Amino acid sequence: MADVGAGARAGRRWRFDGWSAGAVLIAVLVLLPIAAVVVMAFTPEENIWPHLAATVLPRYLQNTLILMVGVGALSAAMGAGAAWTVVMYRFPGRRWLEWALFLPLAVPAYVGAYALVDFLEYAGPVQGALREAFGWTSARDYWFPQIRSRGAAILVLSASLYPYVYLLARAAFREQPGGAYEVARALGAGPVARFWRVGLPLARPAIAAATAIVMMETVSDFGTVEFFAVQTLTTGIFSAWLEAGNAGGAAQLACVILALVLVLVTLERLSRRRAKVHQGARGVRPVAPQELGPLRRWLAFGLCMVPFALGFLLPVGVMVHHGLGPKADWLDPRLLEALGNTLVVGGLAAMLTVAAALFMVYGVRLSGHALPRALLPVTTLGYAAPGAVLGVGVLLPLAALDHRVADAVLALTGWDPGLVLTGSAAALVFAYMVRFFAIGQGAADAAFGRISPNIPLAARSLGRTRRGVLGAVYLPLMRASVGTALLLVFVDCVKELPATLLLRPFNYSTLAVRVYEEASLEHLPQAAPAALMICATGLAAVALLARANR
Repeated sequence: MADVGAGARAGRRWRFDGWSAGAVLIAVLVLLPIAAVVVMAFTPEENIWPHLAATVLPRYLQNTLILMVGVGALSAAMGAGAAWTVVMYRFPGRRWLEWALFLPLAVPAYVGAYALVDFLEYAGPVQGALREAFGWTSARDYWFPQIRSRGAAILVLSASLYPYVYLLARAAFREQPGGAYEVARALGAGPVARFWRVGLPLARPAIAAATAIVMMETVSDFGTVEFFAVQTLTTGIFSAWLEAGNAGGAAQLACVILALVLVLVTLERLSRRRAKVHQGARGVRPVAPQELGPLRRWLAFGLCMVPFALGFLLPVGVMVHHGLGPKADWLDPRLLEALGNTLVVGGLAAMLTVAAALFMVYGVRLSGHALPRALLPVTTLGYAAPGAVLGVGVLLPLAALDHRVADAVLALTGWDPGLVLTGSAAALVFAYMVRFFAIGQGAADAAFGRISPNIPLAARSLGRTRRGVLGAVYLPLMRASVGTALLLVFVDCVKELPATLLLRPFNYSTLAVRVYEEASLEHLPQAAPAALMICATGLAAVALLARANR
């Protein structure tokens, strides 16, 4: 009898579990492009790594590191400074600015780059006004900073990415106990001392986490640095693949980016572990904003307006100006086609991403196996991988699979189906899913965690299957979270440029690609309608984000 019982238990242990198997399959698909990049880097058909290391790699690496440090530092200063100001002080426009400072998240950095150059270039309004005011007739009569430069790229990227720091720093400052600042004030600490000695140490983990996100976004940027002629590792991937035709070299550069991202994530986690901050007892009195004097209140307003103006007012204002001009054709068939393509691939990628995330998180919660649980956090690596890296990891393996499938069908039936995966938008949708799977997974995990386990247990006791519990119990309760995840993934798909440029089929354009192509040709009036459409979709996500952070 003992042997029979042991056999029954073993049978139950090794019984096939569809939810666990599905969760593992989804995790493997998400991690496959990154693994493909690593394999291609170490097994290239033509090893040009010595040539890269001796020629262009030092320049790519230097520019990338300078951009990461510069954008990270400037974004941290703007985001943390604005968050400290709106939380700690009362001044005119404070309540409006508290939410307006989120808005640059709706504007892609490459749109800000096009707008800044248009505003400050020789033929732009600023230099034109200077020549008219001082009687200058040519550029030789006066000095003006170089617009297309590394410094300008740092400024544009910081103005676009600082809201990440602002979001987390504002939450950290609001959660701090007001008594700590009252004690510091009683001991004679001024505003600057209170920031450096009390506020910043308590908020440092949040600021460090947000700055790490900013630096990862900086590494993945292509449109901004390419427009400003700054050669980085991301632009190097495009050069090695599209210009030199060497996929192995592109994969090797992609591995350098992955190594940078892993180092950055590791340092950020170590810094948070060494600077743990614990919340005190419940009922702690929150920070009470102080009233500022006549001069300081307007100074605070001006300091908060600078990042908002650079990150939102300037790019949107320039695009609206061109979008309302006579050269802007809102009914251009190519624009409408790009809009339709964007809605199709973005909407399909958002639905598939969130559906896969829900299936995986639910499957891991049901599973008693260790493998799905171990793979769940690893699937967030796709969000840290830049779009250009995923483009390399997606296109080449899919192209090889496409050719093998087409050859097999041709051999069996005599009919050549062509390239089904890489010849359509399927590769693009898959790359979007991998890139933004972490958003859907995080939203799903948090939503499942907010539901009491007693509710699904009651449904199971009433005869509901696991699938029935998901459809009848979980999904109705998670409707808001699922909708938020769909919107956030869709907006990120709309803004994504590097992966789209690498993976789109021939003659297939999205709004992001149209903006890039027209702006690269200095046709900003033709790029403005598509840019404004992208900003409009981003504003919907920012409004949702601001509502969730009230």
